[in-house]
Formats: sequence, structure tokens, C-alpha cells
Amino acid sequence: MSHFEKMCVNTIYAFDPTYGYSLEQLLAVAPPAKEPADFDLFWQQRYQHALTLAPQVQLTDCHETVLDWHVFKISYLSTDNFPIHGWLLLPSSGHITRGFVIGHGYGGRDAPDFHLPFKDAALLFPCFRGLSLSGRADISNQPFWHVRHNLNHVEHYILGGCVADIWLGVSALLQLYPDLAGHLGYLGISFAGGIGAMALAYETRIRRGHLNIPSFGHQPLRLRLKSCGSADSVQQFYCCHKKQTMKVLRYYDAATAAKRIKIPMHCACAKFDPFVAPPTQFAIFNALAGEKQLSVLDAGHYTYPQQQQQEQALLAELNGFFAPLIN
Repeated sequence: MSHFEKMCVNTIYAFDPTYGYSLEQLLAVAPPAKEPADFDLFWQQRYQHALTLAPQVQLTDCHETVLDWHVFKISYLSTDNFPIHGWLLLPSSGHITRGFVIGHGYGGRDAPDFHLPFKDAALLFPCFRGLSLSGRADISNQPFWHVRHNLNHVEHYILGGCVADIWLGVSALLQLYPDLAGHLGYLGISFAGGIGAMALAYETRIRRGHLNIPSFGHQPLRLRLKSCGSADSVQQFYCCHKKQTMKVLRYYDAATAAKRIKIPMHCACAKFDPFVAPPTQFAIFNALAGEKQLSVLDAGHYTYPQQQQQEQALLAELNGFFAPLIN
């Protein structure tokens, strides 16, 4: 354990956010051994249904340019006629050669990510259902409660709707720019990393993906490792509803889904993380069977000494990783 990790464990948390895993041990964490027999049928039916829906995209020009990005507000319809709101960034000059759907963490999103290096791309930043611009009165926007929404029902658990929000986001981007077919990527961090793995397991229109400190990996392990935030909320719920909770979460396991992902993938996983236990992050990366790259971070969901340098190095890696998408 590094001096940084020891300091954090000793002074801030009542548990060890490394969980005692070395990097070698993290790279050996396998996805859950058991999965629902109808896992693929469950998700394929949802994906095929999403493909039948028209996203009914609406764009509003914000008449604003930030760091050479032309800013638009965007909305589209997801499954259950749920209106999804967010932003679309377009290059202020030059041609659009590729597109990205970019998800957010459980803190939501109050603005697009203007710092991304893909200056030739259309960047879609949806706010997932119940969160930020896509908030609704019957769904809490607080991670503690949002992650429990319909957790007692396999068909209606909120994470399934959020996965569909990604699929309909792809449809929305292709409605606007059909020439970008075959040139689309996905980036998701934390919450969006986990649901991104579930989405990419079946999404055939995305050609490359990146998952950053992804959540919802190896649900049985996630329920056992003491954590903060939404994971703690699910653990508390599980204590009172064990059988039903596990029955639902087996279908919403990002590591189980990752075994199905066929496209090239890039992951950033942390060795220290009090909110998304590192073994559950690495379970997702380890489950990927195809072409994959890994960036190992000192920490996730925590400010640490080398954070800025590691984030800059990660952006440089992603710039190269997604270069094959250029049309």
C-alpha cells in the first residue's frame, strides 16, 4: 500500500478502499460464475425494442461557442416515452467525421465536457432518466434513492431504462447525422461506465468504447465490500430484501455484460476507490474478451496527488484509441 493509500485509510475511511488487493490480484478478479439463463434474451429483447423507436430529436441553438465548440440543447424520447435532455457539441469549424455518446457519473451533469480532444466530432451528452436535466418528480435525483428505484422489479429497475437512454442516444445521433454510421464511440464514467457496459454488450452501432472507473461490476462482490454512496445504499436495501435484490441485480451486472462486448474497449480502473470498489471495476475489464486496453489510476472518486497528470495521460491515450473512428 502506498503512503497516499495508508494516509487515506488511516484518517478518512473506516474501511480500506483498496480492500487489500494488489494490482496482480485485481487483474485476476473474474466475473460472477453464475448468471441468469435468460440474460441474453432479457437484454436482446430490450435492445430490439429500442431500435424500433423514433427518438424524435429536438435541437435548440444556445448561440454560444465555448473552446471552439458550438453548443446546443438537445432532447429525445427514450423507452417508456421518457424525455431525455442534454447537450450536443459541434465543432465551430471543420467537418464532422465521427460521433460520441458520453455518459455522466452519479453526480449528474450540469454542463458538457468541453475539454475532450475530439475536435472533429459531434458530442452528445445525455442526462440519464431521473437525473440532472432529465429529472422527474417521481424519481429521486439523489444517488442514494435513484439507485433503489424499482430495485424490487427486474423489468422496471431504473438501470434498465438508463441503458435504453444510451441506445436511444445513438439513434438520436444517427437521426441527425446518418453519415456517421460506423464511426460512433461511447465514453462513460462511474455510473455511465457500468450502464455503458450493459449497453455495449448488445449495441451494434458503436464501434469503440471507454469505461472509466465503471460501477455495477460483479454484483455479489459489490454487495459484500463496504463502500460509500450508491453502493452503500444498495447494500442497506439488500440487508432487508436479500432474495429479491439479488434476483434483480443478477440481470444488471456490468461484468457479466462485459463478457458479451465484441468491440475494442479502453478502460480506466482505480486501485483505490471508496465509492466503486476496485475489484468490481477490474472484474469488468477482466471480463472483456476482445481487444482491450487498460489505464491504471491511483484512485477513483477521490482527489489524489498525481490526478491531473494521470487524467492528461488518459486523454492522450483516448485520443489515439478513438482515432480509427475518423471517417
